[in-house]
Amino acid sequence: MLSPSGSENSFVFLEGSPKPTPSPSYTKPDPLLDKVWDSELSIHPSLLPSYIPGSTRTYAHDWSRTGTGGEIKPNGRHFVDSYGRVCSLRGVNVSGCSKAPMNHDHDTFPADHEVVTFVGRPFPLEEAPEHFSRLRRWGLTFIRFLVTWEAVEHAGLGIYDKEYLTYVRKLLLLLPSFGLSAFVVVHQDVWSRYSGGSGAPAWTLEAVGFDLHALEESGAAWLLGVKGGGHVEAERGIWPCGYQKLAAATMATCFWAGDTFAPKLKIVMPGGQAKPVQQYLQDAFLDMYATVVQALDGLDGIIGFEASLGYIELPSLYKFDYNTDLHLSHVPTAFESFMLGSGYPTLIANWTRSFPLPTRLTSRSVLNSASRKAWRPDGPTQGMCVWEMHGVWGWDNSKNEGVVLRENYFVKDPMTGRKVDWHTDFYYPFLRRWTDRARKAMSNDKMFFVEPIPNEFCPPSWTAEHQLPNMVFTPHWYDLHALFNKAFGDFTVNVQGLSRGMFLLKALYWGQQGARENYSLQIQNIVDHGYEVLGKPILIGECGIPMDLNQKEAFESDNWKWQERMMDAMMTGLERSLVGFTLWNYNPDNDDIRGDDWNGENFSWFSRRRGLPRSLLDLDQSSFTLDNGGRILSSIVRPYAAKTAGIPTRFEYEMNTGTFVFEWRSPESKDNIVLTARETEIFVPSLIVYGRKLVVSGLSAGDKYTYDETRQTLFIVSRDGSSGRMHKITVSVDPPLSPQFEVNTFWGDFGEVILSGLVVFLILFVIIKYYLFM
Repeated sequence: MLSPSGSENSFVFLEGSPKPTPSPSYTKPDPLLDKVWDSELSIHPSLLPSYIPGSTRTYAHDWSRTGTGGEIKPNGRHFVDSYGRVCSLRGVNVSGCSKAPMNHDHDTFPADHEVVTFVGRPFPLEEAPEHFSRLRRWGLTFIRFLVTWEAVEHAGLGIYDKEYLTYVRKLLLLLPSFGLSAFVVVHQDVWSRYSGGSGAPAWTLEAVGFDLHALEESGAAWLLGVKGGGHVEAERGIWPCGYQKLAAATMATCFWAGDTFAPKLKIVMPGGQAKPVQQYLQDAFLDMYATVVQALDGLDGIIGFEASLGYIELPSLYKFDYNTDLHLSHVPTAFESFMLGSGYPTLIANWTRSFPLPTRLTSRSVLNSASRKAWRPDGPTQGMCVWEMHGVWGWDNSKNEGVVLRENYFVKDPMTGRKVDWHTDFYYPFLRRWTDRARKAMSNDKMFFVEPIPNEFCPPSWTAEHQLPNMVFTPHWYDLHALFNKAFGDFTVNVQGLSRGMFLLKALYWGQQGARENYSLQIQNIVDHGYEVLGKPILIGECGIPMDLNQKEAFESDNWKWQERMMDAMMTGLERSLVGFTLWNYNPDNDDIRGDDWNGENFSWFSRRRGLPRSLLDLDQSSFTLDNGGRILSSIVRPYAAKTAGIPTRFEYEMNTGTFVFEWRSPESKDNIVLTARETEIFVPSLIVYGRKLVVSGLSAGDKYTYDETRQTLFIVSRDGSSGRMHKITVSVDPPLSPQFEVNTFWGDFGEVILSGLVVFLILFVIIKYYLFM
């Protein structure tokens, strides 16, 4: 094995620099390489005949310009660096705590919403080196950085928090020095904190006519989760139902399709002119977004966006779709929400957890007995429900009851009768406006990260005419069954399959092997549908597991075996799909009592309260001091091929032994990749190698490698890069890791019992037959 070189050259060849002569023993991977010698593409020094693996100063998980030779760009289905190497981007969401301001007060919420501050979210500037060093050590160096509309524009329309934007810019400026890169996402859940989620500022709801202080009592929003609740059984997992409640559903409908469904709703601007609600909300959002882009212009950060439907395409005001809309606790229909918000006490269905279906209707009770109205009398609707104003429903005074007047109002354009499609009529056109506006604010082009409804497949309507320049598809994936029940064990369910008509028994899995297969299938389905429709790079923008599984027993025992197993199953699925991802989430403010302090969630596997004080930390990426405060790291910190001189075709890691298999193919002309490097860089964490020998097998004659534990990188230089050539290596540690758990299967657990039962049955059958027919 070769020793790493001490060379400190960056080896990025600039205009006018001499081009290296490739090794005579190296076979050009494709005629496309001929273009290199007459181009300005970066050329990696591994093409030099004398190159020793690992001679550059970079490391596998370094996404700075030094580590990539320039920029990471989309190329067909892949991300590639400036040397044409396929990049596997792996990182985290930073951070869940960014949903709420630093001065959030559970007791006074929603008061004083104009003077909140997000400066210090996700952490103070002085703490950044600690956190970025930790993520670098763990190989999680691609960041989905969360900001919210509220953080930027909480004080009022057009009043931007310059102190916060300056803070964010200073924080992101630090990323390249730690090898990190980021894309910035304006995050939202359930429209806003003031409707039970996060995202939009309070004044957006007030502008439409909502009374912030009446939303909870009128049933227009569920707010206990943003006021410190959501941890007890009666409140657990209710917050996603907020998407169907009056406040969030109305705001989303007005934002996307106000011109179609709420044309009478107009907002009076400071100059006195009236503006249609859709234009008002979308223009405000785009103005805010342009401000963020300008504030961060010139950084190596990238831009992203996400969305929800509201009432659009709702087939009936009398019910929501049980298969797509969560039914838990009190779930008013759209019509019932209208009546509640208008101050009419209404009998509402109450749903509780059940099996095999997730929930069932168990009772009904009257809500809003105090007749509180969600609409302000001084608002643009003058206290009337906006949907009553548009003739969707009305109140029959003679019968003293509400009446639906246009049941299918949100399915067709009320003016033309044409059936609407949320994606083609509203989502895609807005994305085009958004990218056009953002690009005008940029000095250089960036990638645009866009996503569908979480856990859903890519819509087939997302054809070429609707796609964006430099587009990346970023769906979410969670095990909805485990999230809903806050439980994980040997039994797992394919909710994705069940919601699409899969036979029940086929959707049930047993054991760790079953969980891996279950998650792999679900994630692969999402990835395959995305590739089939778009042909663009895919990155799973959110995926993660709750740390408070199984009645929080791990907080008492400090035994995290089920969290380790669930995370391993998910990571295995991601690795088998060969897709990049950003885990949800890294939250330094997490603790065992409050969790992530938002709607009862507890997803962060790191808690600063469990870690060492900063004064005792060594920030070098080989330092074990950075691991303190981390949980289930053996499942999270795993090897991966970060930069491949070719096309990855298979990656399989077994965390119980520390062994992985990696296969890749040299580019062919169909790949349209110009490869100017022979060196593949694989992140191999010192967490599994420390005190052990790294064993690499399967290399071809003439291939060279070295492993540098201080950089946590296995460097491999292939001799033969001829078009389509397959490469395969098996990497292990000696001695192997101590197993964390058994990868059990149904037959392994019950096979002996089943066979014994069959034997007993056959014996009894023979005996009975013998005595009956003797």
